[in-house]
Amino acid sequence: MKNKTTLLLSLFLILTNSNFAQQSGAYTPEATAAEAALSFRDIPVLKEAFINTAPADRKDGVLVGELGSNKAMILKLAQEIAEKKHGNYDALLIAHKGKLLFESYYLRGRVNLPHEQSSAAKGYTSMILGRAIQLGYLTMADLHKPIINFLKDLDRSKLVDGAEKITLHKILTMRSGIRISEDKRKEFNENPNQLKGQGLVQTWLEHSAPITRESQSYLYGPDPVLVMQVIDAVVPGTAKDFIKTELLDKLGITNYIWQNAVSGLPEAGWRVSMTSRDMLKWGMLVFNKGKWNGEQLIPEAFVAKATSKITKPTANWQPKTYSYGYFWYQTDITIDDKNYNANFAWGGGGQYVIVVEELDLIITITGHDGKDTIMTQVSKNILPAFVK
Repeated sequence: MKNKTTLLLSLFLILTNSNFAQQSGAYTPEATAAEAALSFRDIPVLKEAFINTAPADRKDGVLVGELGSNKAMILKLAQEIAEKKHGNYDALLIAHKGKLLFESYYLRGRVNLPHEQSSAAKGYTSMILGRAIQLGYLTMADLHKPIINFLKDLDRSKLVDGAEKITLHKILTMRSGIRISEDKRKEFNENPNQLKGQGLVQTWLEHSAPITRESQSYLYGPDPVLVMQVIDAVVPGTAKDFIKTELLDKLGITNYIWQNAVSGLPEAGWRVSMTSRDMLKWGMLVFNKGKWNGEQLIPEAFVAKATSKITKPTANWQPKTYSYGYFWYQTDITIDDKNYNANFAWGGGGQYVIVVEELDLIITITGHDGKDTIMTQVSKNILPAFVK
């Protein structure tokens, strides 16, 4: 009884606190044109957190609904985020059964402002490769063939021993085996012209240590750029145009930033910015096994592989309970002695696209938090609100 009373009191305080916009008709915070031109650190912090349990229909391809009887737990978490009890987070959106039911913005979050994705961009790159497979420019079997077979501009006579061992499957699981000293990398940066186009791959594979079974162990690093090199080599036109026309346009994503790497190709692992609502679309694409509005954009088999447990990430900042697929993480979240499989794209600072298929749940989070512990709150407060 005491716990119930405490929960009701917390809900009452949230609903009556003038610092929160709760009504479905409340003005959703938008960045002005001047604000959108600023660097992220210069975006003014919101004076009031915006929290909405009945998000507005913005005609952006995201269906909306209203959070039901499970709102107390979610609103309590929202208040805590607004009070920075869990770090510096900019947005939290929750979609259930295909509809956005909860939308909130804090600090530098804005509904129309693309937010830096950090390494969550790797998950998008994975899906772009899947799109190339769906259209027949690659096959699932090609994932296990040497990437040098697809890069016709390489001078194979100069490549290190074992270069043929590098496959898309290995790259997508951070196991290319490429090992280059920091001194060499600094040397490359002093002469960036050699890294243009496939010159980047040529340079790496000339100066890497030999590729061996031992070196092809998990190492979180720049492997994603090699995926973009293959995409650019096999699709008609450029990778940049392919990304826009074959995925972003189809998903209705128009307000984004996708910067170029030193090679001149689109970045593959970071320096991409998306709005929180558009992040939901990537989650919906994965949840629907590669389908969007009835069209199969990504092969179902590729999505299944991308979100499976292929290897264990070993960086000291990656939890031991996480597994790694094709640039997508997986972990089990236990609620009342039952495990729920969660797949997610994850970027430093608190960028998440989380898919929990069994609960028909998609969550997007953005932030600029150094400790990035929000997944604990996802497990403690969000998923339990949707477990019957």
